[in-house]
Amino acid sequence: MPRRSTRQVHVGAVAVGGGAPISVQSMTTTKTADVDATLTQIYALAAAGCDIVRCTCNEPEAAEGLARIVPRSPVPIVADIHFHHKLALAALEAGVHALRLNPGNIRKPDQIKAVATAARDHGIPIRIGVNGGSLDPDIEQRFGGATPEALVASAVRELDYFREVDFDDVKISVKASNVPVMIDAYRLLAETVDHPLHLGVTEAGPVPAGLVKSTAGIGTLLAEGIGDTIRYSLTADPVEEARAGRQLLEALGLRARKNVDLIACPSCGRAEVDVIKVATDAQAAFADRQIPLQIAVMGCVVNGPGEARDADLGIAAGRGRGHLFVRGKIVRVVPESEMVAALVAEAEAIMSEGFDAVLARADADAEAIAAATRDELIQIQGIDANRDADRINRVRVVTDRT
Repeated sequence: MPRRSTRQVHVGAVAVGGGAPISVQSMTTTKTADVDATLTQIYALAAAGCDIVRCTCNEPEAAEGLARIVPRSPVPIVADIHFHHKLALAALEAGVHALRLNPGNIRKPDQIKAVATAARDHGIPIRIGVNGGSLDPDIEQRFGGATPEALVASAVRELDYFREVDFDDVKISVKASNVPVMIDAYRLLAETVDHPLHLGVTEAGPVPAGLVKSTAGIGTLLAEGIGDTIRYSLTADPVEEARAGRQLLEALGLRARKNVDLIACPSCGRAEVDVIKVATDAQAAFADRQIPLQIAVMGCVVNGPGEARDADLGIAAGRGRGHLFVRGKIVRVVPESEMVAALVAEAEAIMSEGFDAVLARADADAEAIAAATRDELIQIQGIDANRDADRINRVRVVTDRT
């Protein structure tokens, strides 16, 4: 179907707008300061088809958590900023791939422009995230409520502040919980600007009603060619949001149906192999096999099996070996050169024999070898292989926690 022509922004490696595939987003529900829990949810979202993940940055501890999360995330991370512009500056120092600002929450022009200037200097895009439930009171009063015109006016005013500091690396959302208002707001916005649009019905609620509302709003606009990235906002596990978004795009023919769901870590400081090459080789090896599994390729055995434990199958590198894991349990250790072949063989075994059979015949010493390799890598690389401390120190300078 024909799509609206827009500018293009890049959230990490994911292009948004400008003819790029429509991406699926979701948001973690963990405390961002809880790095391990947040990464576990991010990997589960990636396995469910999520392309971009947003994390709240509502306190200095969350910004420090982002400094640890970003290098280990398999997908780009967006920092969701609430009321404090300094947390947006801190999130940029933490290395996030994008910011989301709500014009109704950060209203002082000097603060808005300070964030836009910093984002410009870092080469990081911002989503102007207008929400019908938190409009600036003067705009709400001028338009007599959260009307489509009010939502668009809020976005345009924010965009004008950005332009004053020569920043236009922007995507925009004008979400409302009322579906007809949301649809009309996006239609008006699409006629007003040429920036990529992030679609969503805010506070859609629990399933099934939330699914119906979100699909009605998002699906209507997509069928009209409007929208470049989407998020279902459900009162549910965020994995359900990612699945719903992916299924909607597939149903509309806007994304191809997937065979293997392959996720890979971003090749952080602990990576022992060329993760991109291994992931590419694995994708090619599975291309013609109808195997509906979630498969992870991880650069190191220190964090990989734990972070990707929600994947059906995965492999993590370490000291010249590949550590094969099934649902988080190490089952076999193979030479590094055989990693992709081992993944294919294990996936076929799972499909023909089932998970229980594969787990039952796990090598008795596989877990012990993996543990010894983890300890060896930590001894060699140290506990801060990604230099998180450098980013955290910059975050603390911005948040006055030094």
